[in-house]
Parts: sequence; C-alpha cells; structure tokens
Amino acid sequence: QDFSPVQVEGPIRWAFAMMPASAVRRRGPRRRFAGPVLVLALATVAAACFLVNFVGGPGLPPSRGERRLRAVTLSATATATAPPGLNSSVDNEAARGRAKEFRSLINDIIEVIRKAGPQAGAVRSIQAARAATLTALDLVRDGELADFFRSLGSVGLGREGNSRKARDDDEIIARTLRRLFERLGATYVKLGQFIASSPTLFPEAYVREFQKCLDATETVPFARISKIIEADLGKPISSVFRSVDSTPLASASVAQVHSAVLLSGEEVVVKVRKPGVEVLMEADLGFIYIASRVLEFLSPEIARSSLSTLVNEIRGSMLAELDFNQELNNLEVFREFLTANELTSVAAAPRPFKEASSKRVLTMERFRGVPLIDLDGIRSYSANPEATLITALNVWSLSVRGCEIFHADVHAGNLLVLEDGRVGFIDFGIVGRVPEDIWNAVEALGVAFARNDSRAMARALIAMGATAKEVNEANLAQDVDSVLKRMFNLDTQVVLRRAERGVAAEVSLDENQVVDLLLDLVRVAETNGLKLPREFVLLVKQALYFDRYNRLLAPDLDPLRDSRVNLGLKDDVYAERSTKPQPATRGGSVIDV
Repeated sequence: QDFSPVQVEGPIRWAFAMMPASAVRRRGPRRRFAGPVLVLALATVAAACFLVNFVGGPGLPPSRGERRLRAVTLSATATATAPPGLNSSVDNEAARGRAKEFRSLINDIIEVIRKAGPQAGAVRSIQAARAATLTALDLVRDGELADFFRSLGSVGLGREGNSRKARDDDEIIARTLRRLFERLGATYVKLGQFIASSPTLFPEAYVREFQKCLDATETVPFARISKIIEADLGKPISSVFRSVDSTPLASASVAQVHSAVLLSGEEVVVKVRKPGVEVLMEADLGFIYIASRVLEFLSPEIARSSLSTLVNEIRGSMLAELDFNQELNNLEVFREFLTANELTSVAAAPRPFKEASSKRVLTMERFRGVPLIDLDGIRSYSANPEATLITALNVWSLSVRGCEIFHADVHAGNLLVLEDGRVGFIDFGIVGRVPEDIWNAVEALGVAFARNDSRAMARALIAMGATAKEVNEANLAQDVDSVLKRMFNLDTQVVLRRAERGVAAEVSLDENQVVDLLLDLVRVAETNGLKLPREFVLLVKQALYFDRYNRLLAPDLDPLRDSRVNLGLKDDVYAERSTKPQPATRGGSVIDV
C-alpha cells in the first residue's frame, strides 16, 4: 500500500532512538564512527534484503518496483506539511527540507538498483544470511554469544574508552565483525583493510582487529582465468604468451597472479581480476552507501558525522581500483619519475606491458629478489646493506615530494632488493598524494624533530590538524615527547629460519608495533583536541616501516642527521646535522648467523 516518509520515519526513528546518541559521539572524536560501523554492517544486510524484495523480488519486475519507489517520492512531496498545531514558516520549511532529503534518498536507491541489478541483490542477500549464520555459530562454539549481545547492549552506555569494560566490549564486537567481513568476501575485506589503515576514523579495537583481516581466498580454476585473459585482450593466449603457469603465484579476494613468458621471451607476472568481482562490489558498495544514507536520514547525530560522504569516497576509490589500467598508469608515472631523476641505476619498478594488459588484466615485468627483511638474502645481492636502505629511503622520500604519487604500502613484501642490487618497488595498487598544506606542516615537523624541539613539533601538528577548540601547546609537546621515547625504546627481534643453504635470519617486523605507535600518535592528538588528516597518518605509517628497516640494516644510522640521506625536506633540517650531537644507538640487535 502507499505510505509516506512521515508514516515510515516515525516508528523507525523511535526504534533507532533506542540506541543512545552517545553511541555516535562517545569516547572522543574517533568514536563518532564506532556506533555507525556496527549499525552499518548490520543495516547493509537489511538494505540488500529490502531492495531485492521491494524492487527485484520474485514476481515483481524492476520496472514496477521503480514505479512504486517513484510513487513514494511523490508521496513525500504531498506529505511535506508541518506537524499538527505548528503552522510557522520555519516548521514548513523544515518539513519541505525533509521531503527533499527523502526524494534524494529514493533517487539514490533507484540508481543503486539500476547499477547492481536485482539478481546481484538476491545472491548477496543469501550470501549475507549464510555469513551471518556462520559467524553466529562461531560465537556459540566459542561460548561468546551472550557476551556479544551484552556488548551490543552496552555500546551506547557512554563508558569511557579507557575503561576495561569498554575495551572488552569493543574487542568482541570488532572480532565478530572481522569474521563476518572475511566471510562476506572481497568488498568487506577491502573495507576491513581501510578500517585497519585509518586510526583517525575508527576506534582502537577495530583498527587492531582488522589488521588480521585475511585477504586470501580459494583460487579460481585456470580455465576460467584464461577465458578472462582472452576475452579482455581480444585474442588467444597463445598469440600473446609463450606460456602461462596454470598454478597461481598468489590469490587474493580481488585478483589472482600467474607467472608467464611473453612471445618475446621476457618473464612476466599476470594479474587477473577474478570473475564476478565487479558486479559483487558494485552491489555491496551500493547497499552500504544506501544503508549509510538511511542512517543519516533517520539520525541527525550520524548525519553530522558525514558518514555517507566517507562511504561514498571509499566506494569510488574501491571501484576505481578494480580497473587495472589505473595501476598500470601508476607504474608508468613512477617509472617516469625514476628516469627523470636519473634513479634507474639504483631503483626500479616493474615495466607494464600495455599490449598484454586491459581493465581486468595487468601484465608486468617479473622481479626476482628478496624482501628488505631477509638479512642473508640482502647480503647476497648487496655489498652494503646500509647503502641499500639509504637508497630505498631517498627514492621513496623524493617521490613523496617530486612525483604525482608515492607508494603508500611499503611493507616488506613490496620492497625488494633485486638480484642486480637495485631496490625494487612493487604493487602500486595503493598510492598516495600529499596536499601542499600538509607537506608544509610535515617539513616544519621534520625541522623540529631534527632539533629535538617538542614544542615546535606540537606547533606543526596544530597547524596540520583540524581543531574545534584552542590546543594547549605545552601539554601536546609533553605528550609528543612521550611517544618519541616509546618509539626509540622499541626492540627489534631477529628470527632464525631454515633455508636451502642452512640457516637464514630475518628481522621480526612486528606489525603490532607499527600500529601501536600510530594509535599512540592519534590518541595524543585527540586527547589534545586535534584531528590529524589521513594523508599524514599514511605518511607516518610508511616512515615507521622504514624505521623498522633502519633498525635491521643500519642500527647506527640516523636518517635526519646523516648527510647521505635526503628526505626532501627544507634545508633547515640538514643544517641541524652539523650542530646537533648524534643520539645514542637505539634498541635492537642484529644476529649475524
């Protein structure tokens, strides 16, 4: 039957109000996404079911469903009147505003339906129900079901974020969501990775838990992979490749990688998008966006957090990553940067082959080397590991300032020491760009760091972050100083492992330590009323990776005060090298096996 937004909104708003407003804004600035993260995950399943039953369910053609939605939109206009007893122009204007918001929401729903299609909605509804059931069974098996619902009930009780009970509640909810996300597949794994890399947006327990989000799925049979390659390239595999290994080198939620040899004899790797991923992600991200829009429509508190804006940005970014032409372009841009700066003799990025690439297929030069944490392997290819580290740091730092993009995921698997001794940068699916204003603040921060001036560092952070109140510079400086002390006191462990030639040693690059420091920095900023931009946190994370490599390959090297290191900062930083004493060697040890 016909219904109006007033008829629908009233009871739903009442139910929604049962979640206290503090669930949205509790425990500091980052907590404004704590409630919505949970509600959004659950509401997405409901949104998928709603769309498929209301619009594309059995016996209800999409065209008829769309007409019903249009009718609701017209009804919204007809019912845009002031509540009984209130006839002021202000109230009428507010009612018209709500009707306009409702029409916009309905139009967004129709657009999502058109792009995703009713079949995708039906399939994802079934898959979501199965994933939710299996996750619930996990809770039963582990004896955590009662604890989970108890934690859900206390999400909005306004407990302080540093209380033990609040942390326990967050941990069990985050753990359950992570399991659910892994079962829901590619879209949610990517969302989980976004949460893990965004400590300025999400609570600590979620950031920590989603570090464990597994991006590994069953491999797709090579017969299907070969059909994708041939369909996208428009020619038989034999006319492009001399051979393609049917056993994949790696398989993740979105793509699968195979080694191959071109007709020219060059060794390459072929990255192929898995079948059905684009349709799946289009549907999932559309449902998530609609769920966020509905939540904002029902709750002014969530609307003020700009949740749907964030979701829409993530949606656009994730769908863009499915086009491998973008990664190919990133590779070409970085390679041009290396050539323009005469760095090709010391660093490299894989050469992409356009004639063997497309939207779903990326063919690139195969690099052979060892990760930057493999002690023995590095010594096999480099006579001076310290110089290799300096090269990697210089090239990456210069790209942050002098290239259109910089590599935004320099963990050990993406930085190689090649057989010819050069540093190899691989996997350009995640790249970053730093706005001018943030870079200026980063430079000021570098100058202050070189001078050991915590007050100046505090001023640089204040200039960089958004704040709604006056920040106590002295308190911030003291907190920053404590974070730096923790960073310098970290210890690096070396792990022995069996190798073909006997025993090999690797550094234990504890991801948790990197996350801990990022969370410490975010916590210090928020405690002092600052919200740091995500681009800065992304830069800091890469810098912390290099700090780990520093401890492994050159424990006595101080990048800010060593004349061989060029971080692309102002000359003021380097002027400090001749005036400041060298600090004591930092913690950590390297075992020579």
